[in-house]
Amino acid sequence: MYVSYNWLNNYVDLGDISPEELAERITKSGIEVEGIEYVGEKVNDVVVGHVLTCEQHPNADKLNLCQVDVGTETLQIICGAPNVAAGQKVVVAKPGAVLPGNFKIKKVKLRGVESNGMICSLQELGVKEKFVPQEFVDGIYVFQDEVEIGEDVTPLLNLNDAVFELDVLANRADALSMMGVAYEVAAILDEQVTYPDETIESNESECAEDYITVEVAAQELNKYYGAFIIKDVVIKPSPLWIQNYLLAAGIRPINNVVDITNYVLLEYGQPLHAFDYDRFASNTVLVRRANEGEEIVTLDGQTRKLTRENLVITNGSVPTALAGVMGGLDSEVTDETSTILLEAAYFDGTTVRKTVKQTGLRSDSSTRFEKGVDPKRVRKAGERACHLLEKYADGKVLQGLSEYDGLDYSEKTVVIETDRVNERLGSSMKNEEIADILHRLQFIFEQDGTTFTIQVPTRRQDITIFEDMLEEIARIYGYDNLPYTLPKGEGQVGGLNHVQQLKRNIKSLLEGLGLMENKTYSLTDEHDIEKLISPEIIKKSPVPIALARPMSEDHKYLRLSILPGLLQSLSYNQARNQMNIAYYEIGSIFVSEEEQITKQPEEILRAAGAITGNWVDHPWQGEVKPVDFYVVKGIVEGLFEQLKLSIQFEPVKLEDMHPGRTAVIKRNGQVIGFLGQVHPLLAKRLDLKETYVFDINLDAVFAAYENEPSYTEIPRYPAISRDIAFILDKEVLAGDVQARIAETGAPLVKSVAVFDVYEGEHLEAGKKSIAYHLVYQDPEKTLKDEEVEASYQEIVKAISDEFNGYVRS
Repeated sequence: MYVSYNWLNNYVDLGDISPEELAERITKSGIEVEGIEYVGEKVNDVVVGHVLTCEQHPNADKLNLCQVDVGTETLQIICGAPNVAAGQKVVVAKPGAVLPGNFKIKKVKLRGVESNGMICSLQELGVKEKFVPQEFVDGIYVFQDEVEIGEDVTPLLNLNDAVFELDVLANRADALSMMGVAYEVAAILDEQVTYPDETIESNESECAEDYITVEVAAQELNKYYGAFIIKDVVIKPSPLWIQNYLLAAGIRPINNVVDITNYVLLEYGQPLHAFDYDRFASNTVLVRRANEGEEIVTLDGQTRKLTRENLVITNGSVPTALAGVMGGLDSEVTDETSTILLEAAYFDGTTVRKTVKQTGLRSDSSTRFEKGVDPKRVRKAGERACHLLEKYADGKVLQGLSEYDGLDYSEKTVVIETDRVNERLGSSMKNEEIADILHRLQFIFEQDGTTFTIQVPTRRQDITIFEDMLEEIARIYGYDNLPYTLPKGEGQVGGLNHVQQLKRNIKSLLEGLGLMENKTYSLTDEHDIEKLISPEIIKKSPVPIALARPMSEDHKYLRLSILPGLLQSLSYNQARNQMNIAYYEIGSIFVSEEEQITKQPEEILRAAGAITGNWVDHPWQGEVKPVDFYVVKGIVEGLFEQLKLSIQFEPVKLEDMHPGRTAVIKRNGQVIGFLGQVHPLLAKRLDLKETYVFDINLDAVFAAYENEPSYTEIPRYPAISRDIAFILDKEVLAGDVQARIAETGAPLVKSVAVFDVYEGEHLEAGKKSIAYHLVYQDPEKTLKDEEVEASYQEIVKAISDEFNGYVRS
């Protein structure tokens, strides 16, 4: 909602308060002022001039030599505007004036001819184009009203106006009008409201009912319909002050009739519509539901097919307007219009909203009907428009109006008590202060001691209960004036809980390893709902959970795996030439075993990652390393090492995963996730290169995590390293052998790592060689060769006995 400071000043005496100060006070009272925009900039020595003569410049084809009367003198001015002509009243900057941008007006010679001053366009006065009437966008401004020659143009053109942009919330429909804002500002400033003139002076002997009859068939959708008749209307430009106020509100002027209906819409918040009575071609207005498949051509020239959900205004047979949304082209007001049928009505907001949604025709009128208009202001708005049409369109208003009235004009009653108000607000207001606030709000009330029985005016449909009235009192009293207290009782220092801290630690680790966090939808489609699910989740036989009302088929199911979303992100980025990508996400999956959902699904927190392209890419050193299974395995091992949790890997075959490069992650024999390469066929369907993923059950990890601070003293004695290679059957897992070495060599063996795997020439069929690097160390002494050799031989025997392996020579 755009509110003009100067327009507002017509209803409330704003005194000397600046626009900035007023904006701050309005915001503090509960309606946020999002911004202030000035129509123009301050200028001096810019006045109304009368072009006496306009002749072509003797030395230039596109320049005109004008003699301009500015009241105190006649100036010779050269003007290049295409629309300048003799007889016009124009804006003239006299010599010595300074225009926006520090542009100084001086006496100059143009093509050998003297020019004293400048005939200005509105843009040259600092007026933004949106505040410029359409016909003057590309030329100088020409006054169309009677104005005095030599008069200062600043008030005439509203250059000194400031426009507030209000963020009006849905419950404050009253603030979608100048009068509504006037009531608000009057309460803030403790001033009175000046009401617009609604008197009709026409003494016509004819009555409106002689020309038009109103019938409402859909009375549940149209509680009030009033029809005024105005004869002998002259279509012409509206007065300058109306044009200025409309432009400040973001509406371009059209003609006096249309401008007056728009003006009253903004002033009262009540939409009106003007029909050409002669083109309406009937003496009956019938408001009804549209017939299924019925058509109307609206003012925008579009043919609209209607349904029974639409409410239409008809001339007894055919639709002439979509109620509350847009008029019909057949009854549009034109330059030839002489008699107007003026509509002032109250339409059902829900019906208007459905029509807007169906047609896409949202307007200032439909917005107000949707949010609700003041019942007591419907007829008054029509009378206000008649007053203006009589005055500025030379119209003759016929007596009375033809109307249907089924409106409820009753006011709601809210009872408040001083003690209860103070208890809720923590304030110590007295009865007199509350009474003063109610007077400022212009609410009628009866007071019985500390009890106030308030009649809420119909313009404030947002106030129905005690809490609503409490808010009104609090905001006018001033939120800054409410007392404050420090919290009582034992304080609690803010911080992260156990799980939050672990999540943050895991994020830091993964990002430190080079992965970027990704956030994907928790919803997926039927193609991905059963893809890449971890084995321990599959064991639960989960049932896909479909939304009752999905926004789209792509977001129909709650996900059972994070990985499909991550792979789609990889595919999207690779299609845009981003080839080396490493993503991770920490989020929930949703598991239910019920076909008919009777309880909330189980949410399981998981950490998943997807990596493709090169893991190392150093062109300068010529070092390139593509991501492989062991990169992803190293990331997972690093994560669990950080958490001081032991895990095991075991080969597995999973759907949509590479059959030879996939493993489950186990903790104490229980599967808690998996990792490996995405199956090449799935990668191909997603247009991905070789891609590796991991998926870990963080709930299981957090349950196993023990936060016991510990440290290991730095050894004072040297370590001894030994390498050993075993010939083993191909089916033997390197990890099992590694674990057996560590167990047998404990406590002297501090670490065991695989550093080579060999298969091929010089080995028997079905055999492989795996080499391990062992580190021996005793924190209490220097180890002797004999001790290391004894442990070494014990390890050799253990591997031979358990895995039928022997040392490679």
